[in-house]
Amino acid sequence: MNTTIWLVRREFWENRAIWMIPAVIGALMILIALFGRIDLMSIPSQVPSRTLGGGLLLAVAATFFVVLSVYSSWYLVDCLYADRKDRSVLFWKSLPISDTITVISKLLTALVVIPLVYFAAADITTVMMAFVVSVRASASLGGALWHVDLWLQLQVLWLYMIVTTAIWYLPVAAYLLVVSAWARRAVMLWSILPPFALLLAEHWFLGTHVLGDQIAKRLFGFSRIAFHADPGGASWAAAGADEALRMPSGIWGFLNAYGFFSSPATWIGAALGAVLIAAAIQLRMRRTEI
Repeated sequence: MNTTIWLVRREFWENRAIWMIPAVIGALMILIALFGRIDLMSIPSQVPSRTLGGGLLLAVAATFFVVLSVYSSWYLVDCLYADRKDRSVLFWKSLPISDTITVISKLLTALVVIPLVYFAAADITTVMMAFVVSVRASASLGGALWHVDLWLQLQVLWLYMIVTTAIWYLPVAAYLLVVSAWARRAVMLWSILPPFALLLAEHWFLGTHVLGDQIAKRLFGFSRIAFHADPGGASWAAAGADEALRMPSGIWGFLNAYGFFSSPATWIGAALGAVLIAAAIQLRMRRTEI
């Protein structure tokens, strides 16, 4: 356990972007709240403050989550490749640290540690933005960001997303680790070419698109299985003369934990991810410097 913790710390030392990128994003958002224009006239007066506050908090969280997804993918593609490229793999192989622990530590960093860093950054950013907006704007807008139940729900949503995305995207993360452990150059290109070539081969020779459907479901089907499409307990707020804004009364109606953890697709993907992780470990054992 101590070895894994130290290896995760090593990732922070060698990849300062893990904490620098969310710090920069948070600083930019706070600057926008400090000096940007807060246009109260564009906000319909009929929209409840709770709905408005929830929308603003979710917008901040969504921004961090999108950047997190991009950076985690890049990290997985680069982590094992970079060790071989700068020849630091020779140093780490000389230590009594197994390749299994090394690969697992990098996987944990990408799927758990980095999301937790972004989670903390998003929380700090939303608190500071809420304070700034409360000072700059009217009491109605400032007070919209201080609903305790909204903050609690946001924490639950983040933790739920971290756990479920780590399981759902495990085969994708493991595949990127395999590419990172195998490729000698153009690692980003090699992460795209094999699935693209398989899709073309299936289309040309079999005239089917089964593989493409499965890849699409894995990449873009997470929300359909982890969340309810039609949450209950929705409230309505007038957003204009002829339209209405439909917002759920809370995130609890969105979460579909039972459906996610009982779905065969979840655990089939996890099993495939375990096989690919084993392949990445074997490649790590056999590959040295580039």
